[in-house]
Amino acid sequence: MAIAMTLQRYLESSGIDYEVVQHTHTHSSRDTAQAAKIPMAHLVKSVVFEDEVGYLMAVVPASHHVAIGQLSRQLGRRLGLATEPELAQLFNDCEQGAIPPIGNAYGMDVIMDDSLMQCEDVYIEAGDHVEVLHLKAEDFYRLMHGADHGAFCYRH
Repeated sequence: MAIAMTLQRYLESSGIDYEVVQHTHTHSSRDTAQAAKIPMAHLVKSVVFEDEVGYLMAVVPASHHVAIGQLSRQLGRRLGLATEPELAQLFNDCEQGAIPPIGNAYGMDVIMDDSLMQCEDVYIEAGDHVEVLHLKAEDFYRLMHGADHGAFCYRH
């Protein structure tokens, strides 16, 4: 599989340059960071939640977990994790577990953890388990324009 078409079109239409970093097939963020030889704190992951309002993508460093209770309180929402069948439908051009953290490309509301504001280089899932995309921080932040932000994750 290659870069998810939805993501690729969105990056091109947004004028975002990126570098493709290939690595061996992996099944976790930790393994991806090791295989791609990148700092885990610079690998950005998405966690998708749902409630009666709809879906929400939380964007956090791969080295962190989302504090769901804290996030729910911050937003005044009763969030729960989206199910695997829902994710497969929402991100039908991505492999399970390799969802790019660019919710805007998929028409999804996004909230970004403030800890990502310290990264100079950002790596994101490309939609499969053998590639990540390297973005300059300023380009990543442009893609996050309009996203809510806050402090809602912790290091694991």
